[in-house]
Amino acid sequence: MFAYPSKGLCARSQHQRGVVLIAVLWMVMALSIIVTGLTRNVRDEARMLSVARQSAQAGALGDAAIQLVLQGMAFESKAVDRLTVVQTQYLGQAIAVQVMPLNGLIDINAAQVPLLTRLFTVAGGMPDAAAESVAQSIVDYRQQRTPQGGLKRFEAIEDLMRLPGVSYDLYARLSGLITADIRGAGLVNPLAAPPGVLAVLAGGNAELAGQIAAQRDSGQVSFDMTGLDAGLIGSGVVRRYRLQARVPLPDGGAMLVARYVDLNPRPRYGLPWATFHTQRDVEPAPHRPIP
Repeated sequence: MFAYPSKGLCARSQHQRGVVLIAVLWMVMALSIIVTGLTRNVRDEARMLSVARQSAQAGALGDAAIQLVLQGMAFESKAVDRLTVVQTQYLGQAIAVQVMPLNGLIDINAAQVPLLTRLFTVAGGMPDAAAESVAQSIVDYRQQRTPQGGLKRFEAIEDLMRLPGVSYDLYARLSGLITADIRGAGLVNPLAAPPGVLAVLAGGNAELAGQIAAQRDSGQVSFDMTGLDAGLIGSGVVRRYRLQARVPLPDGGAMLVARYVDLNPRPRYGLPWATFHTQRDVEPAPHRPIP
């Protein structure tokens, strides 16, 4: 005789099928999460590779534009004595190259206490007493003797952070205004100075600094600089420059490629210049407000 399954067995079978169904649903959900994560990772990696490729291309274009400008400078009879922007073309792309003689920056190996104090108060935002103390510590450092008998020098601007009172935040505010790569009288050539250094020379008067920079950059041969502290400025020609190329990026930002060069010939190496420092920075795209 045929025996029908009991109600208890049916209920147990239905319960087992329900457990299996739940397990399958959990597995499907887990697999969906894994696939979604892998897809997102692939997209992120593709985006990173695209950004890396664009950065490498922009860096190469910037280096090429700088080399073109250097070639022209190497064979010019007159040295560049003011901050200048040279428009170049390479592979069909327009690239602006800024040429800045390094005596437009504040030389931490030669500047005296008044100029250094002004730097720390205006650009560093320090109180007068603290600024003068740090400025004096720089001068004191330079008066120490090396084991070879010479005077100490800052080999790079980052060496400032070795001194008490110079934090990284303070260094970051000053890094674009100072140099350790020239041997001069410790004065600043205002024709070559960026706006931040002009503001220091103007005692913090940013409006005056901007006016002088605009007049200079427009190509005027002479203009009024009486608002600058005459005791802190000088003139003269140096053969060390910072050349900075600005290469536009697809997102609206730009790659800033900088090369610090000595334009004195190097017969031993067969080159008319020597590069002693390079730098690359990204200029973010301008913020677009959400409509």
